[in-house]
Amino acid sequence: MPTMPRHPTTGKRMRNKSTGRNYRTEYDNYQGKPKQIKNRTSRNAARSALMKEGSVAKGDGKDVAHKNNRSTDNKRSNVKPQSKFANRSFKRTSTAGMAKKKKK
Repeated sequence: MPTMPRHPTTGKRMRNKSTGRNYRTEYDNYQGKPKQIKNRTSRNAARSALMKEGSVAKGDGKDVAHKNNRSTDNKRSNVKPQSKFANRSFKRTSTAGMAKKKKK
């Protein structure tokens, strides 16, 4: 794996010039964790299953949506093809994105 460029005087890892992000650090701190690798593998498996079925295709602008929001639940009844716009957004309401309070 190639190493990230380092600043000549400080020796710190340099950020991506166009985006300002340090992708190596992002991977080390989040994407490379075992739980996130498992989630990504599960999402990829769900898309692969729908591709075999013919519901989605490469470059069609569709995502595979999980109805119950658990990426590890890949039952056919829980996944559906959905436009990227609809799947990557959320309703703009006063309670959108808030955790539900548990009843005692």
